[in-house]
Amino acid sequence: MMPSTSSAFIALIKRDLMLSYRHRNELLNPLLFFVIVVTLFPLGTSPEKQLLQTMAPGVIWVAALLAAMLSLDSLFKSDYEDGTLEQMMLSHHSNAVLVLAKIISHWLVTGVPIILMAPLLGLFMFMPIEGIKTLMLTLLLGTPILSLVGAIGMGLTLGLNRGGMLLSLLVLPLYIPVLIFSANAVDASLAGLEIKGQLYFLGALLVLSIMLAPIATATALKISVE
Repeated sequence: MMPSTSSAFIALIKRDLMLSYRHRNELLNPLLFFVIVVTLFPLGTSPEKQLLQTMAPGVIWVAALLAAMLSLDSLFKSDYEDGTLEQMMLSHHSNAVLVLAKIISHWLVTGVPIILMAPLLGLFMFMPIEGIKTLMLTLLLGTPILSLVGAIGMGLTLGLNRGGMLLSLLVLPLYIPVLIFSANAVDASLAGLEIKGQLYFLGALLVLSIMLAPIATATALKISVE
């Protein structure tokens, strides 16, 4: 009896999380990159409190964006090299659902640690508690979008040699709206202004990404595998 798609979805998430746990050193690289970029920034500018507080939302979000890009290589590459991805594409289950499972696993091991580390870095940059709360909320909405959109770019460049530069050119323009609205929401929160509009926009982008990104990624992976 063939397992249901929901069972395969859960099993794939568990498998990817287990593999990630076995390669903990690779998991730490994006998080360490995130921390290093933010903590070194005051050394290159100024340790003045007001200046750091003003720049903190943009700095933290740019670091999170770059850390997410750094981790995209682990999304499909190992499965592509050992043939697992080809078997996944040939299975009777929905390819889009299986791709979504891999994206969720990627976010759990890369996005969630960034979200958990963000409050400490916010305090390091002298952000008030209200600003840190908004920062975490924007990261909670925004980091899944980074994984979903990044998966499309990774699917398109998977079969190419030295596709890292092309991946950056494809993905970075799509990341810009997330960066702008997220940083703006934190700035507005620090200024005591309303932030519902920015959060609604991020929420709409997240829903749209969840609906479209797995289908687009599955199609790109089929092309890469063939």
